Amino acid sequence: MRTEQKQNAKQNTRPAPYLSALLLLAACAVSLLAGKYPLSLEKILAGDAMQLQVLLTLRIPRTLMAVLGGFALGAAGFVFQTVFRNPLAAPDMIGVSSGASAGAAFAILFLPASAAAVTLSAFAGGLLAVGIALGLASAAGGYGARRNPAAGSGSIVLAGIAVHSLAQTFLMVLKLTADPERQLASIEYWIMGSLNAITLGRIPFYCAVCVIGLTGLFLLHRQIILLSVDEAEARMLGVPVGRMRLLILLLATLVVASVISVTGVISFIGLLAPHIARLLTRDNRLRTLLLSGLLGGILLTAADILARTAAASELPVSIFTSLLGAPFLLYLIMNGNGGGRHAE
Repeated sequence: MRTEQKQNAKQNTRPAPYLSALLLLAACAVSLLAGKYPLSLEKILAGDAMQLQVLLTLRIPRTLMAVLGGFALGAAGFVFQTVFRNPLAAPDMIGVSSGASAGAAFAILFLPASAAAVTLSAFAGGLLAVGIALGLASAAGGYGARRNPAAGSGSIVLAGIAVHSLAQTFLMVLKLTADPERQLASIEYWIMGSLNAITLGRIPFYCAVCVIGLTGLFLLHRQIILLSVDEAEARMLGVPVGRMRLLILLLATLVVASVISVTGVISFIGLLAPHIARLLTRDNRLRTLLLSGLLGGILLTAADILARTAAASELPVSIFTSLLGAPFLLYLIMNGNGGGRHAE
């Protein structure tokens, strides 16, 4: 009886990625037409010059960035939660997003203005944040400590909170030294998170970096899953735990940094999407990684649509992602899932 129930549950979850892909396509269609300047499919097909210009130069790049950025954050959230074995180990919860934002702000102030400089600096900041969080957790006898691996799943989040505070302090110092008329406004952009400055010329480099990182993560999906088991067991299965963990964290941090360097900090996508994916698939496999990305794309695209249409002036995207994410975070904490190891 139980075997039949498990088989039925697996069959019921198989359509989830396909339905999510269809829902993402529908969100993309709405995103292309939604905004202060109304677009009409009839006028676009008729070749209206203004309609085509708005569509090609603004709506398509913005929608593409929302889909790719949300997919990247959702997939990276799945990776962090799996590798750290903690349901709260999202990019913005363990300090990666804050570190990347501080790195991007540093590049705005002190490095030549270029897409590569901002992305590399954001990547360095995110990687430094991960390194400090891991170091603090290990020093406290948590993550990476063989004697008490369960403690590490909670200590990595506590270390991430500390790293987040350090990154925010560094960010405030940078803001104090910034030019109020030019640089300060750019830094504030990273903090709020928005897609309103996305143009076609800005995204090719970031998209290429993001796609490279995501491709690496999907190719290493088996190793990612194996890192969620006990370290000794993973070694018995032939996984070089230390090197593989470092490589996977590098790729996930690169993905997050490439998104943040364009959109600024967008909260809770990396927390929400993997949890919803696991509720739908009831496992921790490759399809769950794919579904986490698809759901992340849906969440960010929907939030961006609301940011454009909910008020007379455009609002930061993180307002709407936080409205969903903050109550969900409280739910996880109140139900005792904030520090323990999630199901494998």
